[in-house]
Amino acid sequence: MNIKAIVKELFKLQDKTYAAFNSGLIPTVEQDRVIGVRTPELKNFAKTLAKDKDKDLFLQSLPHQYFEENQLHAFVISIEKDFDKCLAEVEAFLPYVDNWATCDQLLPKAFKKNPEKLLVHIRKWLKSDHTYTVRFAIGVLMRQFLDDGFDTKYADMVVKVKSEEYYINMMRAWYFATALAKQYDAILPYIEEKRLDTWSHNKAIQKSIESYRITDEQKKYLKSLKIKDK
Repeated sequence: MNIKAIVKELFKLQDKTYAAFNSGLIPTVEQDRVIGVRTPELKNFAKTLAKDKDKDLFLQSLPHQYFEENQLHAFVISIEKDFDKCLAEVEAFLPYVDNWATCDQLLPKAFKKNPEKLLVHIRKWLKSDHTYTVRFAIGVLMRQFLDDGFDTKYADMVVKVKSEEYYINMMRAWYFATALAKQYDAILPYIEEKRLDTWSHNKAIQKSIESYRITDEQKKYLKSLKIKDK
């Protein structure tokens, strides 16, 4: 299936009403680059494409024109089983990720196979000048390193990220909200000692308070730690 055939197939799945709605959620992507294909249909298409002989040609055809091509690309990478191949595909794709949705839906299952090797790349990604590469790195730390093998050194890595970018700081807040839900006692000092910038600090508390995984008692205490606007 060549690139033209892939794009043609995406337009067959087009929902113009959904395209208009989705465009409002991804302001960094021009409206005329959004076809309007729903996520379940893209994931099904990705499963088919992953088995196609021309899959690699599609993955190499960067940058893509349409948002849905980027989504499809992310879903194809996410189901790659070989760790090294998956990592190489992620490295090639990250510089072209231009929105939070594609960034957050790039969820490689193979990453669980080699956490130590993965950490080497996470450290590199965190130093990137590209907004969505940094966001992706924080997201991987959140998804892969808050359960078994958790260590506060990973939270320290997120704290050290300094940025004025909304999409980076939102992910930092999301990381700490999730960390509070999973590792409350270990993460609470980061909030008590105000180790984050004010915006990320307050947003992390807000997201924690909205979480069903945080107890009412914990929510009450976290509310008391919010930094009031001067």
